[in-house]
Amino acid sequence: MEGINYTLLSEFILTGIPCPLRLQAFLFAFFLLIYILTQLGNLLILVAVWADPQLHARPMYIFLGVLSVVDMGISSIIVPRFMMNFILGIEPIPFGGCVAQLYFYHFLGSTQCFLYTLMAYDRYLAICRPLRYPVLMSAKLSALLVAGAWVAGSFHGALQAVLTFRLPYCGPNRVDYFFCDIPAVLRLACADTTVNELVTFVDIGVVVASCFSLILLSYIQIVLAILRIRTADGRRRAFSTCGAHVTVVTVYYVPCAFVYLRPETNSPLDGAAALFPTAITPFLNPLIYTLRNQEVKMALKRMLGGPRTKSEI
Repeated sequence: MEGINYTLLSEFILTGIPCPLRLQAFLFAFFLLIYILTQLGNLLILVAVWADPQLHARPMYIFLGVLSVVDMGISSIIVPRFMMNFILGIEPIPFGGCVAQLYFYHFLGSTQCFLYTLMAYDRYLAICRPLRYPVLMSAKLSALLVAGAWVAGSFHGALQAVLTFRLPYCGPNRVDYFFCDIPAVLRLACADTTVNELVTFVDIGVVVASCFSLILLSYIQIVLAILRIRTADGRRRAFSTCGAHVTVVTVYYVPCAFVYLRPETNSPLDGAAALFPTAITPFLNPLIYTLRNQEVKMALKRMLGGPRTKSEI
């Protein structure tokens, strides 16, 4: 392979998700609406948590505010370029832009995994250790945990980007995917990708499996604690609080496991599965956490100057 000039490749072509020509206008409008609602919904939660003194000092809502920032970031690096393919056709992405997209997606995605784990642990302490909760999960500790999640996520994203783009890419440059992600890009490498595939499987597998296991253990303990609550109303409120988190975690982790933790294939279902963590979950988070959370809804009412209920007086 000495005669190949590896510097010739300066861009990638993202083919997107194949669809009939007659549906392209509809899909553009659909994803544009999803993107706008995602940004507005998460921004509304972020402002509510920041502006309301009853929320921004509580660990659970610190995590929720940071999660909103992550959701806005993931949606912004993937969805706008993806939906523009429906009206502008297939446009090339510069090599550096592909590197940046892969890095920030895995940086923010792994940070989101860590945040979901912290939120599950926070709920475990609040329900199973209510008397010691203020000591075990203070605002200062939650801020340190969030900082740790950012640092760990940044390291994970950098590792995946460096490993992926240390390989030579001499062509072709057609990526059969809607964004620059590891499995799709590695298929174009002009070198052996065995080490990359192994490290990717182990690294992402450790992050996903460890986070999911900790979340599962937390919610097993939570369910056992809820079943010991004597009043039906108390059980209902506890299950309602945790139900939102379980729903979001399921929608996020199952597609991620499908894409990254299975034998290498080139299935059209990969793109459909990847839409969940990149577009659907960021859209669902603000809906789930506001519609099912009375405290956030009351904070939004106070912020917007709405009438106060008896429970707020």
